Amino acid sequence: MSMELQIPLLWVTVLAPPLLAILFKLLTLEHRNTRLLSYLTAFILLIPAFISVYYLGIKRVSFVKDPIVLNLTDYGIGYFMLVIDGVSLPIVLGISIVTALVSVYSIKYMEHRIDELRRERVEAPGIYAYYILYNAFSSSMLGMAYSTNLIEFFIFLEISLITSFALIAYYGYGDRLRIALMYFVWTHIGGALFLVGILFYGVNTGGFDIIGMDLSYNRVYADLDLRGLAILAPISILLGLMIKMAIIGVHMWLPYAHAEAPTPVSALLSPNLIGIAGYAIARFSIILFPEFMVSIKSILVILSFATIIYGGFVALRQNDFKRFLAYSSISQMGYILLGVSTLTYFGVAGAMIHYLSHAIGKAVLFMISGVFITEVRGLRDMNLMGGLARVYPAMASLALIGFMHLSGIPPTVGLWGELLILIGLVQAYNPASKIDLITIAIAVISAFIITAVYSFIAMRRIFFGRVRVTGVFENIDQFKVTILILGVSGVVFFLMIGLIILPLRDAVGYLLEPIIR
Repeated sequence: MSMELQIPLLWVTVLAPPLLAILFKLLTLEHRNTRLLSYLTAFILLIPAFISVYYLGIKRVSFVKDPIVLNLTDYGIGYFMLVIDGVSLPIVLGISIVTALVSVYSIKYMEHRIDELRRERVEAPGIYAYYILYNAFSSSMLGMAYSTNLIEFFIFLEISLITSFALIAYYGYGDRLRIALMYFVWTHIGGALFLVGILFYGVNTGGFDIIGMDLSYNRVYADLDLRGLAILAPISILLGLMIKMAIIGVHMWLPYAHAEAPTPVSALLSPNLIGIAGYAIARFSIILFPEFMVSIKSILVILSFATIIYGGFVALRQNDFKRFLAYSSISQMGYILLGVSTLTYFGVAGAMIHYLSHAIGKAVLFMISGVFITEVRGLRDMNLMGGLARVYPAMASLALIGFMHLSGIPPTVGLWGELLILIGLVQAYNPASKIDLITIAIAVISAFIITAVYSFIAMRRIFFGRVRVTGVFENIDQFKVTILILGVSGVVFFLMIGLIILPLRDAVGYLLEPIIR
């Protein structure tokens, strides 16, 4: 059963946030109205979360469709629709909730950052320019989660790249122009590879739609013979998405960009944007090229474990809090790729839930790092931290929740993601011999241990031991309340996981139908 909305709420959530920010800028409203802009933005960005939970989780419809459809079939492109189904449900939830709360969080942080840049005699654009870019960036990620067409997805992908590049270049730290350019080049290479792959596919099959007008998956992969040069289509798409995802070997750009971006942008880049590439692999590569995905499954699984372990070990060596979080994001992307690579219901469903868990947990941790940057004289060095639980007890509690999300410890939604990924891995390989069982056990235990080790060693270094910071105290304001709401949401999803798993089960089952039949 599908549901078509009576009013175009999904298009509203894509178009209204940047237009709203532009309107505030044009009207040159007084500075105090920044707060109003952030609240209105948060309200609009939260709409998809309520729609998806109500219709897919409670009403149990299979698809929620926006009534506005752009017919581009005369140009050989297909239809541009905005749809939410069970596969995109956790992605939409993660993007919607995080972007809404970070919008409110941004007020204090960006006012501090813009004042800081001006003291350095850097003419950075003002707060309204920030919100124009931020809102367009947030909306583009929602657009990617809604997309039913490969070209449509690519357009939103490019918007996210351009806006995030500008946010880093204008408001970032360190050598921000060089870092922003490196980020742009690397991720543009990924986008270009993705584009080459989808163009080859679309031209040879006659269309780019993944979900048709009848809201069924378009399985036209049989029309594309993957012998010879045609094999470059799935390889190009997959490699482009892996660059976007920062999998080991093509990860070099991420630690610089995510560590030196302004913290509200880091809270979107690291948890939300890179994970969308994992969602795209599940949404596009599995549907279009199931036999190809089966043929390279073991390679992807090995890459997944290598990414988890490598990212974790390098994170352990970091002293800069934000750079530590950036490397831990590389490690966490390994879990998402692992779940998708199993090509099982449990694995893919677990990967989508892990996206939601990582979005919440990592955003919480980046936002806490932003509290220290704004309130403790730009503090980022973990060697200069210690004992902060006595000074910032609420932030210490929320950081613990954030690390529990990454480690899959109850009562956080991360438990369900890691549990389903593990079940999917065992189901994919069905270890009948002792050697197979031991190999899988060693890989899984190593991955889980390294995640827990880097999480809780960082927790100890930052919040326990001798107090090294003086002259500061924790004042609970809306800046910190946004972090509290976000952290609590992860616990709520842990308790209400059925609202996510049930629609996810049906959608993933249909997604994998050509593989498991």
